Amino acid sequence: MCYFGQKAGVNMENKKSDCEAINLDLVERIRPNMPEMNTLYELSDFFKVMGDGTRIQLLWALEESEMCVGDLAVLLNMTKSAVSHQLKVLRTAKLVKAQKKGKNVIYALDDYHVKNILEKALEHVRE
Repeated sequence: MCYFGQKAGVNMENKKSDCEAINLDLVERIRPNMPEMNTLYELSDFFKVMGDGTRIQLLWALEESEMCVGDLAVLLNMTKSAVSHQLKVLRTAKLVKAQKKGKNVIYALDDYHVKNILEKALEHVRE
């Protein structure tokens, strides 16, 4: 059986498939267009971050408006500590940004790409 699923750190170039191509011309045409493995692992990590329901709720709320931790906690009926933890994960993944305003830290989506991804994903789910 052939499938994608190697662990991070494994050098895929040294691995050999145990499959024979049915359409070798197609494989050779597509191979140069494949992103590097490190890029694919980063993409996989991105989807892991996006794959958490709480983080999706936070992103959706921040799509509507910039908000502080306290307001997000009330909106999502969570503790400030839990919201802060999830926001840290989202900041590390460069999905949200933070800006200090007075005594508060205000969170917002990092850029328009995040909004586009959320909207496209919702569109797909609603199909």
